Amino acid sequence: MEFKMKDGGFFLELPYGRLDISGDEEYGFRPYQLLVSSLAVCSGGILRSILEKMRLDVQDIQITADAERNKEIANRVEKVSLHFKIIGRGLHEDKIKKAMDLTRKNCSMVQSVKGSIEVAETFEVIEG
Repeated sequence: MEFKMKDGGFFLELPYGRLDISGDEEYGFRPYQLLVSSLAVCSGGILRSILEKMRLDVQDIQITADAERNKEIANRVEKVSLHFKIIGRGLHEDKIKKAMDLTRKNCSMVQSVKGSIEVAETFEVIEG
């Protein structure tokens, strides 16, 4: 990846589009937003794949992500909370819990921040 400087930040050209990154939301995505998005979407993609392999009838997965930052230490991200709303038919919480455990173990982004950023996952099952 090659990042190029622009007014207010940097950008990256990718095959599917341009990614603008800046500490100021006026000029692009903030770095912490990309970090949190990486954790959420990596987890969501792995979870989706596991649920499909389990042959569960999942119609939608919605993820809410929140970050806790420490203003005292460079405003670093210390905790990311991910809440998954799993919408489908005939879903059992014990199977979803097993899938969530496998997701944590197999998400490269969650494993990459292990020991430095706490990642807390919760879920709810919604009959669809």
